[in-house]
Amino acid sequence: MTTTGFAPDPTSLAPAKTSRLRPRDAATIILLDTSGSEPLVLMGRRHDGHVFMPGKYVFPGGRVEAGDGRMNICGNFAEHIEEQLMARVSRPSYTRVRAYGLAAIRELAEETGLLFGFKDAGIPPAPTPEWEPFARAGVFPTLEGLSFIARAITPPGRTRRYDTRFFAANADYVADRIEGIVGPDAELTELVWVTLPAARSLDLPRITGVVLGELEKRLEAGIDRVQPVPFFFFRSGRSQREEL
Repeated sequence: MTTTGFAPDPTSLAPAKTSRLRPRDAATIILLDTSGSEPLVLMGRRHDGHVFMPGKYVFPGGRVEAGDGRMNICGNFAEHIEEQLMARVSRPSYTRVRAYGLAAIRELAEETGLLFGFKDAGIPPAPTPEWEPFARAGVFPTLEGLSFIARAITPPGRTRRYDTRFFAANADYVADRIEGIVGPDAELTELVWVTLPAARSLDLPRITGVVLGELEKRLEAGIDRVQPVPFFFFRSGRSQREEL
């Protein structure tokens, strides 16, 4: 379980070798509760003892692992999302694209205990131990409920760098829950459901606040509409924003 972030890493004074770190693929999921008058987003507070982003409120997420692309699914991405996820990627493939979404779903389960997908479709085989909670609960993960909101690469000079895909999804797709995952000694010490304005008032990594702004625009326009996806990265020491 590794939460991604783009705020300056206080443990790093940007030694020369960190500028050559290749970003690792990662994915994050923003759960939405749209049952009330205002949409709510799920945020988790990181443990104060973490060296990396202690006490920050984040979306659940982390690195893409080797077994993620091999997990069976019940429902795939929309075609336009697959195309956007393949853009600006070396050696793109459908397996790699699926792995982005599945990594976000797996990390959601590992950090919050929430299993995103469908029940009553049988028992999904687990390609790696990390996916065994889904097999035990009889939950097939699904990609059809994920909307691709943004992509961002951690700036050079950090001790950890990620190429992160941010997904949003309705909490109605949560099919089961594992208790006891969040607590005082866990990676996330608490979970909160907050409105978007309230989320911005929390102690956030910089990129999290930026993505909340992009999410608000998508919700206003209709999150299921085909729209360009912003891609944030650095070139020659300057922040860039392009569209996929």
